[in-house]
Formats: sequence, C-alpha cells, structure tokens
Amino acid sequence: MKSSRATRSRPGADRARLIAGRVVLFAAIIAAWELAARTHAVDPYFVSLPSKLSRTIAGWFASGFIYPHIVATIHEALVGLVVGIVGGVLVGVLFAFSPFVSGLLHPLIVMFNAMPRIALAPLFIVWLGIGLASKVAMVVSLVFFIVFFSTYAGLRDVDVNLINHVRVMGGTRRDLMRHVLLPSALTWIFASLRACVGFAVIGAIIGEYLGADRGIGWIVQYGESLFDSNMVLAGLIVLMAFVATLDGSLGWLERRFSHWKQKPL
Repeated sequence: MKSSRATRSRPGADRARLIAGRVVLFAAIIAAWELAARTHAVDPYFVSLPSKLSRTIAGWFASGFIYPHIVATIHEALVGLVVGIVGGVLVGVLFAFSPFVSGLLHPLIVMFNAMPRIALAPLFIVWLGIGLASKVAMVVSLVFFIVFFSTYAGLRDVDVNLINHVRVMGGTRRDLMRHVLLPSALTWIFASLRACVGFAVIGAIIGEYLGADRGIGWIVQYGESLFDSNMVLAGLIVLMAFVATLDGSLGWLERRFSHWKQKPL
C-alpha cells in the first residue's frame, strides 16, 4: 500500500524538484549577470543590467507602449502558424494517401524547402508590401514544411500489421483514420508544433525587422538604429516570454491529446 502511494506521489515530487531547480538556475543567471555588469566585469553598455531591463519593460507595460507591438507580432505569427499548419497537414495527408501525387510533387517540395527564407523576406515585402500579408507569408514559408514532413512521416510510420488487423476486424476507412492513422500523425504533428511556434515568431520578427511600422521586430530594429542595447534586449525578453507561454500551452495540449501514449520510465 505504501509502495503504491509512493509511486503515485513520485511524479508530483519530481515535478516540484524540477521547477525548483529551474527557478534556482534562473535566479543564479540573473544574479551573475547583474553582478558582472555592476562590477564592470562586462560592459553594461553592451549587455545592460537585469534591473534596468525590468524597469524598461515595466514602463512599457505601464505606459501601454508595448501592447500594440505585442498584438501586431502575435497576430502575424498566429495567422501564419494556422495557415502553415493547416496547409502542411492537408498536403501531408494528400502525399501519404496518393503515391502518384507524392512522386510527382516531391522534387518541388524539396527544392522549395531548400530556399533560404531570409532571402525570401525582401521579395515578400516587394510582392506583398510591409503589411500583414508579407509577414504571414514569411511565417508560412517556415512553418509549412515542418508540419508537412511531420504529418507525412507520421502517417507513413504506422505499422502495416496494425492497419491489416483493423481491416480484418471489419474496421472502415473512417475507423482506420480515427483510431490508427490520426493518433499516429498527431504525435508527430504536436512534436513539430513545439518547433513551429519558435519559427513562426522568428518569421514574424524577420518580416518586421526588414519592413514594418509596429511589432516587436520593429522595436528591436529601432533600438539597434539608436545603438540602444537595453531597448533591443528588452524587446527580446518580451519576445522570449511570449514564446515560452505559447510553448507551455502547446505542451499541455500535447499531453491532453496524447494521453494514450506510453509514458517514459
């Protein structure tokens, strides 16, 4: 009985210990950074100070300066993320279920994926302007291929014997998709989404950096033009906090929809 209770309580204890370790590590990094900048072991002109950065960020939120920029970046990243995910999943399913289409278009997919996205960004601005469309196109160009290859691999990775067993038991194509293929693909898709979040924000930031009138990328670019490292770092910290929050939400969704997976030892 005691052994059973200890087993059930162990995951909670391990999680608490992990969170405590992260907090201590983060505090140690901040303290070392502050001390190094104040003692001029590193030049605070280039790396600023955590205390100064916190005052800057707090001032941005208190004055309302940061809100339109956060909204702009989130809007661009989320629209591009949704379009890239939907497109990647649909094309991945099409390739998995149609060998002819896969063989016909696979070389084009490989060639387009090989194109450097940073070189495409100025073209998107020329073609679509400095508004939302060019930023969304940049995000889609990064997200689509990650989701496409993950969906395609997830559907192709299903054990053929498992598919045959479902068919022998009288399962329909809908049953096969719902109980076998979709759970397999979801594992791969959710794994790719964690990477897609970062790439979506990177795409939005690159687009804003090269041409925009608002957004966190614009803040970073404006701070750079003023040689203001404090403004640049403050913008990056706000950006990292947003990505960390979104990644945590995706982690919760992954656990929610992948509850059937065997937990690691």
